[in-house]
This record gives sequence, structure tokens and C-alpha cells, in this order.
Amino acid sequence: MALTGFRPRRLRRLLVLVAVLFGALVAGIAPAAAHAALTGSDPAQGSVVAHAPEQVALTFSEGVAMGDDSLRVLDPQGKRVDRGKLRNLCSGSTVKYGAGLPPGLPNGTYTVAWQAISADSHPVSGAFTFSIGAPSKTTAAVPQQQVGGGLVGALYEIARYLAYAGFVLLAGGAAFVVACRPAAARVRSVQRLVVRGWAVLTGATLAMLLLRTPYTGSGKLADVFDLGGLQQVVLSKPGAALLSRLLLLAAAALFVSVLFGAYARVHGPNGPNGTDAADATDATDAQHAEDAEDAEDAAKRRTDLTFGLAIGGVVVAAGLATTWAIAEHASTGLQPAVAMPVDVLHLLAVAAWLGGLAALLVSLYWGPPVERTAVRRFSRMAFGSVLVLVATGTYQSWRQVGSWRALTDTSYGQLLLVKVGLVAVMVAVAGLSRRWTGRLTAAGESTAGTERGTGPHDAAATPEPVGVPASSSVEADADAAKDPGPAAAAGPSDPARAAQLARQQAALTTARKKRIRDADPVRRGLRRSVLTEAAVAMVLLAVTTVLTTTEPARTAEAVKAASAGQSPDANQPRVLTVPFDTGGANGKGTARLDLDPGRSGGGNELRLRIADPSGKARDVPEVKVAFTLDAKKLGPLPVTLRHSGTGHWTASGVQLPVPGRWQLSLLVRTSDFDQVTETRNVTIN
Repeated sequence: MALTGFRPRRLRRLLVLVAVLFGALVAGIAPAAAHAALTGSDPAQGSVVAHAPEQVALTFSEGVAMGDDSLRVLDPQGKRVDRGKLRNLCSGSTVKYGAGLPPGLPNGTYTVAWQAISADSHPVSGAFTFSIGAPSKTTAAVPQQQVGGGLVGALYEIARYLAYAGFVLLAGGAAFVVACRPAAARVRSVQRLVVRGWAVLTGATLAMLLLRTPYTGSGKLADVFDLGGLQQVVLSKPGAALLSRLLLLAAAALFVSVLFGAYARVHGPNGPNGTDAADATDATDAQHAEDAEDAEDAAKRRTDLTFGLAIGGVVVAAGLATTWAIAEHASTGLQPAVAMPVDVLHLLAVAAWLGGLAALLVSLYWGPPVERTAVRRFSRMAFGSVLVLVATGTYQSWRQVGSWRALTDTSYGQLLLVKVGLVAVMVAVAGLSRRWTGRLTAAGESTAGTERGTGPHDAAATPEPVGVPASSSVEADADAAKDPGPAAAAGPSDPARAAQLARQQAALTTARKKRIRDADPVRRGLRRSVLTEAAVAMVLLAVTTVLTTTEPARTAEAVKAASAGQSPDANQPRVLTVPFDTGGANGKGTARLDLDPGRSGGGNELRLRIADPSGKARDVPEVKVAFTLDAKKLGPLPVTLRHSGTGHWTASGVQLPVPGRWQLSLLVRTSDFDQVTETRNVTIN
């Protein structure tokens, strides 16, 4: 669909549709990927231990917050058996928590259910089993829905997206007014954009604060009204950040009221040159000021107010950005003292670029003609923002990704590549916008020289609006002068009718000027390029929101390495349960093999137990075990088994020369003619 013939109403519908679609995209990402990962446990997942352990301990990839009910151990009947008191076992850089167990726990399969809050505010949960003596059936029920998922998770992620969008519109729109176009403080469309950004950010922050309790706990939407849970949320780091954001938004409301109140008045049409005080150069024109002293006082007040708003706006915007930095990715992991200020700069640059772009877009579509100087100022501000984004983004990428391979092997890296691609597209479109701006400047200079003379005073007295040739303006004014309209003919005899006709005439005049303004091909080109930038920016914002809910690539790689290498579970026994059926009478059963400690080299002990379908140990005429590593062309390496009791065999000093993915071959013979060979893969470190 071409963008040339867009009307404001169609454009508004398109932008709303795009926002809804990407809101749905973000909502579909539930639950959010955890940013703290479980890297080990003692006992290990799926392991079988000979005696009841004194405690269950969990090791995480980064700092987490846990309470006494965050770790539960359930017996085969689903009854909680841990002591109900969380133990902090952290030491140095190791993040470890445990729960004590009573002595004398009976044999069977036990379930460990846990949940925690990552240092970057995202919830994480999971469950696993271990067995004492031998595995058994278990009726322990664990939540099927992961914490942070379901309807509550979807609503929370939508609120996160809206919070980012509100901050971008609030901070970026205000920056556009103060730094690029002070006259926009009087433009209704820009005022609505900034105020709505403040309202969206405030509403989203309140929603996130109320949703934190069910988001990190029960998952029930009704718990948003749990005042006790809300009190606990406020005492946590994410809750304190959200509460601080609300306080800063109160200061932002005062800033916005001054921006569109006193600031708009001092930059009103009664400025020194009768147009935009920010773009006028002769502040002492005798035609628009009673005397030079009054003009000088007005200019000083204007300068002081602009300086105060600029300083105050930067402080408030930086404070709002800090509420994200202290509670998300930047607050944990490598170099948090450097990462948090860098994250603040990154967010401010995003807001200045994307929010300023939104303000320029609404100014071009729903406002008076935009001065060329304002477009050039925004172009310079956007270019500076891109430089900051490149610098801060490079550092953040190194910190969160860590390796080139992680860019393609992890979800975080793939999303980051998509984000980089979208930024590249935006930069390319922004370059096109700069070309249109250059054409506007050239057109303005040639028109000014033709229509108003070549004197420096004439060229600077009235800033030329974007895409409105002076000849067209003169023609429009001439048409208006020739056609005073029916309002003049009505006379004072019917004041109501005269007022109505005057409004109609004003509407016709405005429509005529807008028609002439929109007919300019340079202006149409600029509007199309800015609209394209805004559309890509909405996609970019959605991808950024998804990125903040995705496990960082460095963490994912560390967890993968821990599970494949010498992790805390490396010295845990390798346990395999192998059902078999030889096809003859009494040919069905189950073999359980424990290889301890399950590492390369010598010193491994193999324990084998054969059981009938009821779980009772039984003997068989023959059983053999061998290991093969096809990747290294090793094996089969037979294991010499020693019968140690009914249904039990053992072997000591099992040699597995190198680490890798070995294939275990188990031969079971239950009669002279009935036998079967089963194979399983086992990873040896």
C-alpha cells in the first residue's frame, strides 16, 4: 500500500493496528525466559542415592531472591518433608541455597519444586526428582504452569511494552520541543503525544506494581488486590524501582505542565519577531516590541526558562531510565557499576531518537507547517542519539552475549541480530530523511531569494515552513483577500450567523493552505520517510521488549557448558533405567544401571539391578554390559560383572578412556532361547 495518499484518520488507524499486533506479539511471550538458571543440584536431577541426604541444595547462575517456601521437597505421596527453613549456602561468586531434610526418610522418589526471583526482576521456577534407595511411583503434584506465565504473565509483558513506549513518547517528545522546536509547545498534537506518553507510562507502572504479586507467585489475577503481597513487593528491589518511577512521574507531571504552560507562552506568537521566538534572529525589531529593554528582559526570561527546563528534564528522564537499569539486565552479571550508567544512556538515546521522531511525525501530519530549522535540529539530535546507541549497544552486546557463536546459537543472540538489523534499516531511512531535509533547505533558500529579496534581514525575518513555497503562500493570501467570504456580507445585523460564517471561512482558508502545503513533493517525501521510520521504530521497540525478557546469551552458554562439562553434577552417578522384554515367559523386566562417578578415566563403579514388572529384584541366566564410542572408534569395551546378590551385579574399575557420548549396550537373557540387547546413550565427562 502506498503511503502517499494517506489521510490522518487512515494513518491513525494503521498505527493503532501495528501497536495492537505487536502488543499481541509481546503478550504471546509467556512465560518470560528466566535470566537466572539452575546450574546444579545436590542430589542431582534423576539420581539415585543410597541414603537419605541431609539437605537439598540448588546452585544458580546468578543472584536470586528466595524465601522459606521457595524450595519444597515432597515425598512419593506428595507430602512436604523438608524442614521449611531456607539455608543460604552462597560463598564467593557461587549462588547456592538449600533446605534441610529430617533423618530416616524412607526409600522412594522425591520431588523438589522451587521458584525464585532473578536479580534482574524476572521470576524463574522448576521441579525435578531424585530417589533414595530405588525409584518408585510418586503422586506429588507440581504446578503445570511455570511462574510468570499464563494470563498474568501476558498482562505483565504488555504493561512492560507500554511502559517503554510511554517513556519514549514522554522523554523524546519533550526533548523535541525543548531542543528542536520550541514552537511545538503550542501544537495540540505534540501536547497530546507527550501527555499521553506520561499517562501510558504511569498506568503501565501501576499495573506492573499490582501484577508483581501474582506474576512472581500464585499466577492468579485476583491476587492483584492482595495488600500483604503488595507490601512484600514494595520491599523488593523491583517493587522499589517501580515505586520510585511513580514518584518521578509526579515530578514529570510538573515538568509537562510548565512545558506546555509558561514555556509555551514565552515562545508564543508575540515573540520579538512576531513568529517563533526560537527561530527569530532580530529580537529588537521595533515593529514587535515597545522598546529594546522589554525585549531584552523577555529574551532573558525565555533563556532562563529554557535552561531550567532542559536541566530539569534531563534529571527527570535520567531518573526514570535508572528505574529500569537498577532492576533489569544491567544490575546483575559482569561489571554492573559500569553497565547501569551505560544502560541509562542507552535508554535516553532511544527516547530522544524514537520519541523525537514521533513528535516530528505528528507535527508533520497534524499541525502547522514545521520550520526547516526544526527539522535540521532534530536530524542532528537523531544523529547524536545513533552514535550513543552504537557505543552503548556494542558494550551491552559484549556483556550479554560474550562470544560470536552465541549470536547464532541462542535466542538472545538471534533477537539481538534482528534488533541490529532494524536499527540499520532505521538509519538508512533516516539518511533518506536527511536528504529530504537538504532539499527543503535548498528550496527554502531559493524561494527566499526570489520572493523576499537577498538581504540578510529579509532572509531571516520569517522562518520558512517545511514544504510551503512562498509563491504558494502569497497566492493563498491573495485568494483569501479577493474572497472575503460570506461573513463580511452578513453584516452586524445577524451576529450569530456572521460568527458561523466566519468559522466556515476560517476552515476553508485552513483547508486551502493545507492543500497547498501537502501538494509540495518535497514535503510528501519527508512525511513518507518519517512515517516509515516510525513504523520500523514500533517494531524495534517490540523486539527490545522481547529482548529484555529473554535469557542473556552469556547465561545460556554458561548453563550449557555446565551441563556438558565439569559442572557441579559432573561427579554425580549416571543413572539409566532400561525396560526390556526378551519375548519369552517371564521375559519382561527393568534394568537400572548406576555408573559412579560417571567420568572419563578409571575408577568408575557400575551397579546393575534387574527387577521383574512388580519391582522385585530377580536373577537372570546371563547379563552383559559394554561401552562404545563411535566418534573415536573405541569399543565395544566389555565390563566384567560380579554377581553380588539376588538381581544385583557390580563391577569396579570400569575404564572409559575419553569423555564423550558413549553408547551403553545391555544384553539380558532370561532363558536358553530368549534374550534381547538394549542400547542407551550416556554422556561421560
